[in-house]
Amino acid sequence: MIASLWFCLRILVAWVLALIVLGVLWSNLFGGPGAVFVLLVVGLLVLAAINTASHLRRVKLVAGRLDHDSLSSRQQRRIELPLDAGQAFALVESVVAGLPRVMDIESSPGSLQVRARIARADSYNTRPPSRWNPLAWLAVKRDRVSATVTPGEGTSSVALLFEPDAGAWVDLLLADEGSNRENADAMSRALGQRVAEQRRDERESAARTEAEKELSVARLNLLHAQVEPHFLYNTLANAQVLTRTDPERAERMLGHLIQYLRSSLPGIDQSLSTLGQELERVQAYLEILRIRMGERLAVQVDVPEALRDVALPSMALQTLVENAIKHGLEPKSGGGTIWLLAREADGQVHITVADDGRGFGGSSSGTGIGLKNLRERLRLTCGPEAAFALVSNFPSGAAATLTLPHKGALPPELPHAS
Repeated sequence: MIASLWFCLRILVAWVLALIVLGVLWSNLFGGPGAVFVLLVVGLLVLAAINTASHLRRVKLVAGRLDHDSLSSRQQRRIELPLDAGQAFALVESVVAGLPRVMDIESSPGSLQVRARIARADSYNTRPPSRWNPLAWLAVKRDRVSATVTPGEGTSSVALLFEPDAGAWVDLLLADEGSNRENADAMSRALGQRVAEQRRDERESAARTEAEKELSVARLNLLHAQVEPHFLYNTLANAQVLTRTDPERAERMLGHLIQYLRSSLPGIDQSLSTLGQELERVQAYLEILRIRMGERLAVQVDVPEALRDVALPSMALQTLVENAIKHGLEPKSGGGTIWLLAREADGQVHITVADDGRGFGGSSSGTGIGLKNLRERLRLTCGPEAAFALVSNFPSGAAATLTLPHKGALPPELPHAS
């Protein structure tokens, strides 16, 4: 109430002083004040009172209260945005451009400032003030908005100023009927909504990524569930036969099977492993196959000790070896050789599983799902720096190569499967 009375008194005093000056000028030009001048004074005071009352009512509707800050025709806001300076500036610029009746936008990315003018409309019918309204002759037709972004550490501060597009004199005689207050609230809401939408999109993206990781873990467990029973069944069936015909080979096969299980079981619920762990499992797997296939399978391993700590998706090497055996060497009548190679170059490690089997020219019963899952798990676990390539080997067979970042370049491990 006190703020409203003070506001009305200030407007009244300003008009009285302005009319006194007008009366002096009138006397000098036309002689003493007459009836015309009195009617002019009364009319101006009535219109000023109407403008003041309209301003009070409009501000009460917009702000819900009447105090010094809400009644002022010049509004200031300071908003903290959880964005860097470039992102905050782009967001502020787009919000300013989206304000109703905005015009003359001046954007300066170098100084992180945005300025614009906003055409003022009648608060009740969204039309410009009537030309027959005497106050419209002096009324301000536009408002100004100025936004300055101040960079911080991980956040940015935005200073907003909303004011009439005129000098300070207009604050003494005419009120803006809450237009700048309305513009300030509109921009504050828009900035808050944009930041909330961005955070929601980030949460949804994180949720999708987490779902992809969980799906990758589920597929890995499915791969274990598909591979282990068949492999164990075939190995035990072969060992059972060999116990009657060749006990020594049966003992060696069971020994390699124990080694295979020992290296497999501790990490069966993990999505990341190391080259050393994968190589230990694969070598045990290949030794079992060598007992089964005899001289039809030869194995050559060339992996430097310094590269055995390189992280890679669990079962990745096993998948490539099984693919080489199943589609390359087993269909070949004379069998062949499988190579396991690892080299480092330019901060990346290249792991190759090659064979001299039938290659891409032979018929295959595979569906390609295993390699497709491997590519997806490689992308999720090792990021965009990782790659997978499958090419023909010379003079026959195929070569599959994993390209991985070396040490410390990997993202956090995927969640364990429950």
